[in-house]
This record gives sequence, structure tokens and C-alpha cells, in this order.
Amino acid sequence: MSTGRRWRSDTFLFLASAAVLLGSTAALFAWLTFSPFPKPLLPSSVGCRPDGEGSWSVGLFYGSSPLSLQPIESWNVWSNGTAAWPVANPVVTCASASDAGFPSNFVADPFLFIQGDVLYLFFETKNPITLQGDIGVAVSNDKGATWHHLGIVLDEEWHLSYPYVFSYQDQIYMMPEGSKKGDLRLYRAVEFPLRWQLEMVILRKPLVDSFIINHRSHFWLFGSDFSAPGAKKNGELEIWHSSSPLGPWSPHQQNPVHNMDKSLGARNAGRPFTYDGELYRPGQDCGDTYGRRVRLFKVKVLTKDEYEEVEVPLGIDEPRKGRNAWNGARYHHLDVQQLTTDQWVAVMDGDRVPSGDAVRRLVIGYASFGAAIALVMLSGVLLSAIKCNLRLSRCLPLSTRRSGLIGAQRHHPQLHHSKLGWLFSHLSKMTSHFGSGGIRPNTCTGRSVLSLFFLAVVTLTCVGTYYVYGGNGAEEAYQLKGHYSQFTLLTMTYDARLWNLKTYVKHYSRCASVREILVVWNRGQPPNVSEFDSTVPVRIRVEKRNSLNNRFNVDPSIQTLAVLELDDDIIMPCDDVERGFKVWRDHPESIVGFYPRLAEGRPLRYRDEKYARRRRGYNMILTGAAFMDHKVAFGRYWSQEARIGRKIVDEYFNCEDVLMNFLYANASSSRKTVEYVKASWAVDTSKFSGVAISRNTQAHYEVRSDCLAKFTEVYGDLAASKWRFGSRKDGWDV
Repeated sequence: MSTGRRWRSDTFLFLASAAVLLGSTAALFAWLTFSPFPKPLLPSSVGCRPDGEGSWSVGLFYGSSPLSLQPIESWNVWSNGTAAWPVANPVVTCASASDAGFPSNFVADPFLFIQGDVLYLFFETKNPITLQGDIGVAVSNDKGATWHHLGIVLDEEWHLSYPYVFSYQDQIYMMPEGSKKGDLRLYRAVEFPLRWQLEMVILRKPLVDSFIINHRSHFWLFGSDFSAPGAKKNGELEIWHSSSPLGPWSPHQQNPVHNMDKSLGARNAGRPFTYDGELYRPGQDCGDTYGRRVRLFKVKVLTKDEYEEVEVPLGIDEPRKGRNAWNGARYHHLDVQQLTTDQWVAVMDGDRVPSGDAVRRLVIGYASFGAAIALVMLSGVLLSAIKCNLRLSRCLPLSTRRSGLIGAQRHHPQLHHSKLGWLFSHLSKMTSHFGSGGIRPNTCTGRSVLSLFFLAVVTLTCVGTYYVYGGNGAEEAYQLKGHYSQFTLLTMTYDARLWNLKTYVKHYSRCASVREILVVWNRGQPPNVSEFDSTVPVRIRVEKRNSLNNRFNVDPSIQTLAVLELDDDIIMPCDDVERGFKVWRDHPESIVGFYPRLAEGRPLRYRDEKYARRRRGYNMILTGAAFMDHKVAFGRYWSQEARIGRKIVDEYFNCEDVLMNFLYANASSSRKTVEYVKASWAVDTSKFSGVAISRNTQAHYEVRSDCLAKFTEVYGDLAASKWRFGSRKDGWDV
């Protein structure tokens, strides 16, 4: 074989091996870290696409004061039709808009217009096709718990946002931001809420996020003009005044009244409001990222010549669940208004990722892939598997001579001004230091260098895979028919398992739909709740005696209908928990869990998941990791019918979950009472702490088989039904 053919063969073999390495590394990393279960698709797959501006949605808040607001889930608003017990934020999303036939990448800048008991919500919606902001509207007849999307009310040739809606002299007006057009326009409702027509151009200035307010019998227009000379972006604020919202408008003597750091709240963040005779203005903190949070200011002086405001507490708790929360990264708009009662209602938008997150992830990901490929190519050159005619400078028109540079500029002008030439020039010099033999893999130095290259390539490939294909890193809740909800996490433990419990609380409190963690303390001195690193309330219920029946004690203090009974030594991803909650909301009459079992044979024998899969079915779900309706489940468990079963549980100190399965099956012989959800992975932390309860698996299963025999005598045959794996359409029960 000729030297040229051998060189090409070596080069091909090296590049093919490198491609296999990179592909295998990416595939293995994805298999180990990404959920294998697809998220449910929207009926309209056009909306909710990754967007560099974010993934904004809208939440609802109530309060007895505009300075003290709580999210809708804190008010226990229930919706039976959507299995939302309670309804949780966000209440309007790109998914709900897209499901209604109005595709959207995100919804933001919400403004309310209230007519009696009917709430209208106007908002910016990002069109996924034109990538332009339009103005949409939704309506609620139940104080904001449920929203029906009515359509797009304004769609201009330029970007629209911030649809400030107000009434004046029996007319309804909207003043959206359209700064791309270069002016500020006022629209009037012709047929409210869907038809609007241009009424007038208020100002020939590209004002951003503007509002008009009637304060002390005079009208004031607040807005920002970032195109003005010397104006600081997101840090400038101007005021204009008039005797009518239709103008003419005169500038404030101190304009701009603010021109300061973008984190200090100069840019407007929604509708101002009056409370106890004081005027309040919400402003945006754009310090760390655009729209980081809302700051609230009390206006102390507002005249034609002076303006003064002072910051006051916002009155809304900061989100603590990071990207798992719908507003975990930022919230930048607030509209709070008083209802017909003494109650106040507010809408606020939020985003789980900072501005530009999608673009940033792609840049980091592809840069990592590029660096990995560059290292592979460099290692090939150093190993002499890739040759460039003796020197890299021969591959490209590089030369240290002036004449060479002139020639390179003539034939490759773009290279002369790029960093690529500099890179290859220095790379050529670097490879010359290794001599003609390059790296020798049979030496200690050669093996060390190649090992470092290998680790760097693998690391960069994993980083690239994570950022390009791993999504935004959030383990989001799943909506059902436009609603989100929450559940209570319940675990039973004792003093020897405190380490497990602390790990458990820290992990699961960050899951999006967890409302509260209830710890059933069975034995020993209970800890103080301050010992836990938790983003949700932790409540410890100390029991009088050590009994497994305590797990299902009726507890009126539980504020959600759904309870996830989850042993304190099980750690699984929040996404798995959220998928389980979604399946329970689809089947609230069932026990929905992650560990299937099969009771089969004569007499009945207790079988594990492997056996159940060989037999292609299950008829029990372990309640150590299962969702259930606590009112139904706990009520059944403490009924007179279950008295004999509870005695058996105390006798064996086992089988409380088996009894619950019998009670569900006995209550309904005609329908499926258990639903399985496959977890991506789960870790048993008791193996690390040495406090596992069931160490002898065989003996444990024998006890459970005895329980099956006794329960069968009282409650009937559990083996009469067997449910097939993979029978649901969601694909999560395979």
C-alpha cells in the first residue's frame, strides 16, 4: 500500500473512532441524565417553542390589602372539572393559549379590566410564527380561577406589549407599548373586548411601558424613552401631565425624573394603584437580568414641578424553588385592583429562566462541541494520524513574511482579519515542539497527555449535550385542562432516620407542585422544623404510639386533596413526582404509584416487580410511593370495615399498604383502582445510613404473603384483577 493511501486510511480510522467516541459519550450521558419519558404534546404543536425572550406565564394573587398578597393556591380555590384541588399558579400560559387555538410562545405584561364579577385579562402574547408580540385577551367568571381565551385583539405590523387598559367617560381605552413604531398610540374599544380602533397618537415619542393615571383631578403619563440622548436603558423615567387622558400633554419640569442604574426600578412594571390615600408605582429591577423582579414605590410628591418616591415592601413572597417554580428566575409586571368586596386581586407574570437563556444554552453547548472537536483534531495531528503536509502552515495561507501575509490577504481576505489564522499559526509552532514524531503514546508523558485530552473531550461532549439537548434544567409541573394544582407530601419516620429525612425534605421541597411536607413521627424525640432546609412549610405530627397505621391517620389540617405517601428513604427526580401527580389527576379515584406488585397463586403469594413483569401485569401499588385522595383513602382505612385489617397490621408490624390496596379493590370491583408510573431512577438512601427497615427480603415477602391470606378471608380475592403494563396512552406505565 502506498504511503498516501496508508495515511488516508489512518486518518479515516482515527476520525471514525473519534466520531464513535463523541456519539457514544453523548448518548450515554443523555441516557443517564435525561428523562426517557416524553412530555405530553399540545393539541397545537406550534406554540410554546423555546424563545430567547423567555417562557413567561401569568399568576393570580389575592389579599385583603394590595400590600399583602398570596398566590391563588393559598386560598384553596378548587376546580372539580380539572382535578385541581386546589388551583395553583400559573393560571394563564402559552399552553393554555395554544390549546385554545391561539399559538403563543409566552404570555406576559398582564392587565386586568373588571366589570362587576367578570375579569378580563389583556396580555402580550408572542406569536411563534411572526415572532412578534400581539395583544390577547381572556375572561374569567370565577374571580380568576379559570380563564377562557377569547382571541387576539390587536395585531399590528410592529411589536406590541404592555396593554394598559382603562376607562374614561364611559369609553374603554387601551394604550399598548409600540415603541418600534416610534410613537405612543391610544386605541378605543368598538366592541369590547375584541374590537379596537386607533383613536389617536398621544406622543410622537417611542415611550416604553407607559401608563396614565388620574391623581388629584389631574392626569399623569409615566413612561420611559430609552432613545433619548444620555438615557440609561431600563433606568430612565419621564412624566407628562394633562387635564385629559386624550391630551395635550406637557412634560414634567424634572424630566427625566429618573436616569439611574437599571436595578433601581425606574422602568414601569404594571399599573399604579391608590391605597389608603397613597399612590404606589411598581417598577422593574433589571439588574441581574431583564425583568428580574418588581419593586414597589410610594409616591410622596407628584406635582408639575416635583416628583419624589420611596421604596416600600412589595408584599409578595419571593419564589424559592428556582427554575422549578413558574416565576423562579424573574417576575416583572404587577396589576393589582380592588374587587367589589374588600378583597384585592392581582395578576403578575413570571419566568423560570433569565433573559436570553435559550440562546445562552445553545452558545455554550455548540461552543463545547466545537472545543471537543478541536481537541480531537489536535490530538490527531499530535499522534500523526492527521497530517498537513509536514506543517499546518502549508494547509492554510499562513506566513510570517510580509509578502506571505499580503498574498494570504489577496486570496483569503477574510482570514487575515480573523482569529483562525492566529490559531493555526500558533498551533503550527506548538506542534513543531513535539518533533516529527508527535506524541508517543507508549511513554508516560504521552499517556498522560492523551488521558488529559480524553477527559477534556468527554467533559466537553457532556457539557454540550446538556446545554443543547437538556432543556432549561427545570422539572416543571404538568397542567391538566389549563390548570395546575398542588399536593401534600407525607412520610412516616422516627429518630434513627433523621439524616434520611433531612435529605428527603431538602430535595422534594423544591418540586414544583409540593405544597407542604407532613412528617408522621412515630418514635423518639422529634426534630425542630428549623433544622430542615425546605422551601415549603414542614409540619411534624407526633404520634402517641408506634404503629404503621399512623401513616393513614385522618388529618383535617391537610389542605390539598392529593397526598403523596413517600417513604423517607426514596429519592427520585422531581419530574417523576410531577408525572405521577399528573396521572393521579387523570385518575383521582385510584392509587397511583411507582412500585407495582402482583398477588397471585393459590394461596396468594406476594410477588415483586420483576415477577409482575414476567407475568405481564400487576394488581397492587405500594403506598410507600403513591398518590391518593386522602379523604377517600384515610376514610376507608379508618372505617369499621377495616378494623380487622388494622389489627393484622399491628400484629405483623407490616402490610399497611397491602391493606389499603384491598380496601380500594373491595370498594370497586368493576374498575381499575391502581395506576403504575415508571420512575426514571430512584435511590434508596437507607443503604447509605444503615437504617433499612426490611433487610431480609425473603422473610419480608413471607410476612406479606401471610397478610394476603388473612386479608383475603375478610375482603375477598385481590387476584381477580390484573392490569397490563403499557396500557395507558401517556407511555409512562411501560
